[in-house]
Amino acid sequence: MPTPTNVLQVKVWRGDADGAFELFQVPRQDSQTVLDVVTHIQRHMSPSLSYRFACRVGMCGSCAMTVNGKARWTCRTHVAKVMGEQDVLEIAPLSHLPVIKDLTTDMSRFFDKAARAKAHFAGSATRHDDFARVPPDSSQRQAANAGIECIGCAVCYASCDVVAWRPDYLGPAALNRAWTLANDVRDTQQTERLRAVAGDAGCHACHTQGSCTERCPKGLEPTVSIAGLKRLVARAAVRGKL
Repeated sequence: MPTPTNVLQVKVWRGDADGAFELFQVPRQDSQTVLDVVTHIQRHMSPSLSYRFACRVGMCGSCAMTVNGKARWTCRTHVAKVMGEQDVLEIAPLSHLPVIKDLTTDMSRFFDKAARAKAHFAGSATRHDDFARVPPDSSQRQAANAGIECIGCAVCYASCDVVAWRPDYLGPAALNRAWTLANDVRDTQQTERLRAVAGDAGCHACHTQGSCTERCPKGLEPTVSIAGLKRLVARAAVRGKL
C-alpha cells in the first residue's frame, strides 16, 4: 500500500557508533525543516532522542547532522529540497566524530585540531594601547575577510574525505582559521603557526577535492584558504624559516 503523501518516512540513527536506524512516520508540513522533523520525533514519539540545536536560524551551526548522506544545517534544510525522488528521509550524526548518543557527536576532536593549528589570535597590544588600524582594502585584510565568517559547525570536517582516510589531518575548518590569522598583520605567532600547519597532517595533506567548499553553509572556500597556506609554507621553507 502506498504511503500517504501527508506522512514522511524518517530513518533516525539511534544509539552510539554501533547503533542502528529507527523508522518513524512524521506528519508532513509546509515549509518543514529537517530540524522540525527531529524536534517532532523527540517531543511526540521518542523523548529519549538526543540531538543538538540552539538558534534555529542558521547562526550557531550546532544543529548540523548528516541528512540523506550529506552534512547539513538541519534548521536551514527544508525537507522538500532534500527528499527529491527518495521515499525516506535519513538523518544521522555528523561523520568523522565519535557518536555520544543518537544524533549527538563529541566535538572535542574537532576543536582540539584548531588548537593544534594555532587557530587563535596572539597579539602584543594591551588595553592601554590605541586600536590597531588595518587598511580594509589591503590584500591581506581581504584574504582574511574571505574566510573569517566560519562558525565552527564542522560541516566541512564531516564532508572531508581526507579526514576519513587519516584521522590526524587537521581538517578544513582549522586550516581555514589558520589562514585568516596568517593574513592578520596584528598577529605575533606567524612562524609558529606555519610550523603547526606544515606537518604531514597539515595543509599539504589536502587533496583539493573541494567537498568542504561545496558543503560550507556560509559559502566559504576552505580549499582556497588551504592552498594559500601551502604557498606560505613553501615560501617560509625556501627562506629557511621552518
